Amino acid sequence: MKRSNKASPAWQFSGSGLRLIALSYLVLLVVLPLSAIFYDGFREGLFTFLENILRPSAWAALKLSLWTAAVMALFNGMMGTLTAYVLVRYDFWGKSFLNTIVDLPFAIPSLVTGVMLVALYGPEGFLGEFLQEGLGLRILFAPPAIVIALLFINFPVVVRSVQPVLEELDPSQEEAAATLGASPWRIFRSVIFPAIRPATWTGVLLSFARALGEFGAVVVVAGNLPLFSQTAAVYVWGEIESENRLGASAMSIVLLAVSFLLVLLVDWLQTRRRAVHAT
Repeated sequence: MKRSNKASPAWQFSGSGLRLIALSYLVLLVVLPLSAIFYDGFREGLFTFLENILRPSAWAALKLSLWTAAVMALFNGMMGTLTAYVLVRYDFWGKSFLNTIVDLPFAIPSLVTGVMLVALYGPEGFLGEFLQEGLGLRILFAPPAIVIALLFINFPVVVRSVQPVLEELDPSQEEAAATLGASPWRIFRSVIFPAIRPATWTGVLLSFARALGEFGAVVVVAGNLPLFSQTAAVYVWGEIESENRLGASAMSIVLLAVSFLLVLLVDWLQTRRRAVHAT
């Protein structure tokens, strides 16, 4: 008896229904809010939009968010890659526990993160008191506190981006390089890092994009001082509190645009990594 390869009408209807449900949910949850914020930000024209972005307090907040996120992302890229390498290549006591707590910043509410950092770096905290009185370094309610908060929150991003790629690498290439007399640093630079570089950059870009919109921890540790320690996300909140929805929407559009470009770049890197892996 010849078997038909055609899908049954019931299955075709079911598949169409599932696609319709998924696309409708995507439109309702993502497309409509994005459309609303763009309409709101540009409803009085491009000139008003630029005026809201280029006002001194808004421009300072945007620049602060960009450079603190960049510093965090670069440092996280180095330390996250190092941590992933240690977790994959070495066996030591407490490794399972360390591997577990790497994800802890994802689980801790960001406001709690801010409170923890205040307790540590505040004037009454033992480390904050030592840094401020002993070394003259002001951490809390200043840009360094923002960088530290972002480092804590985004630490797992690079680790979890690089770790699976390291686990898939064939150690025989490293062993061959070591047999030829290459130093550990030369092996890492010439053999390991070229293979994990796309994953490292993926983690760096994702952590940068995530840092741009961080609010909970930053609003606690930064002090929300305009032109000094007010980030773009906190600025948006302040504009909403001041009933200036147009200014809040304008800044939100800029943050969305930067994040969208970063997501496109991450997708390109992942596609390139899959293509290289396939060859």
